[in-house]
Amino acid sequence: MANTIKPILCVVTSHPIRGDSGEPTGFAMVELTHPLEVFGEAGIPYEIASIRGGHPPIDFFDLSDAANARYWKDKEFRSALANSLILKDLDPSRYSAVFFAGGHGTMWDFADSEAVQKVIREIWEAGGIVSAVCHGPAALVNATLSDGSYLVAGKKLASFTDEEEAEVKYTNVVPYLLATTLKQRGALHQAAANWSENVVTDGRLITGQNPASAHGVGQALVERLTASG
Repeated sequence: MANTIKPILCVVTSHPIRGDSGEPTGFAMVELTHPLEVFGEAGIPYEIASIRGGHPPIDFFDLSDAANARYWKDKEFRSALANSLILKDLDPSRYSAVFFAGGHGTMWDFADSEAVQKVIREIWEAGGIVSAVCHGPAALVNATLSDGSYLVAGKKLASFTDEEEAEVKYTNVVPYLLATTLKQRGALHQAAANWSENVVTDGRLITGQNPASAHGVGQALVERLTASG
């Protein structure tokens, strides 16, 4: 069945600096590689895109993580990452689902991206799956449907929490607090203890709270695709 499923579009940030801190950031590597492991085991193809295309900035480059190490040695993955597709140039109808990896960079370029909003709206309204982990749900902040309503309104979801942001001491660095903002959009935010795995599925919306939730988001996405695909 997996070989009849259209690819999963994996989107990462292109933003390299954490606000005015001057600290480098980007996408969190484990939040891409852990879901990719699940997609690979299921035989579901994927494509990697970013806001600006080309090699996206990487944060938390940790090769002691087995998935990170395996993918970093994989020439096909390295090439796909180095040549990430430009999101605005893609046709959303080619994909069964979209997955937004986290990393602090997303807080600066996901929410206001028209390309992000278009991909989410068109995949969702075509019956596809929208998924994200950690700071990846920044993509959902301004995502609206054709009727103008926020996609997240009235839906259960998870994201990096305000408490986790405070613990890493970036509350005053990020341009907005993700969980608070999603709740302002009408989301039913489901928080768990800091750094614990927390995956929330509400129909075709699948979200995870933090890096520990990345594998679980991948699993939930595959389960949903294979059940409906």
